[in-house]
Amino acid sequence: MDTTNTQTLAADISEIAGKYLTFALGKEEYGLEILKVREIIGIMDIARVPQTPEYVKGVINLRGQVIPVIDLRLKFGMEEAEVTDQTCIVVLEITNQNQSFQTGIIVDRVSEVLDISEDQLEPAPNFGSSIDTNFILAMAKMEDSVKILLDIDKVLCSDNLADIAEAETVSE
Repeated sequence: MDTTNTQTLAADISEIAGKYLTFALGKEEYGLEILKVREIIGIMDIARVPQTPEYVKGVINLRGQVIPVIDLRLKFGMEEAEVTDQTCIVVLEITNQNQSFQTGIIVDRVSEVLDISEDQLEPAPNFGSSIDTNFILAMAKMEDSVKILLDIDKVLCSDNLADIAEAETVSE
């Protein structure tokens, strides 16, 4: 076994440990770095933006700021879910090419904030070269479950969300 790889992995895992907001999409549990979370709001009217992918639900006006909203279930290739009283939008601070902007993700329900330690973390499994797991920071082993910790910047930044928000702000 390559010890350099193991040392790098241990350093990476120690940087990943910390506080995470956990949420559910269907039966799966995910986590986001708490420092990325700006606020959690209920579902509100979302203005559809033409010619965007199906998972881009549109934009919201949150206290005068236009924020793109992504349905994370659709982004992950899951079926769209009915909105319930637990469905909410998690507003996040995303960084893409040294630019920060806010975006919202629709989740089925927010679970809790967890303090995840190094000994609870494992690297993302390798599914082979045909499956990209680059967006997974790590897997958190809890008592009876596994939570998938997401690198939300990598999940969302391929979508040009900053461009959507900018275009919508200009057209107002």
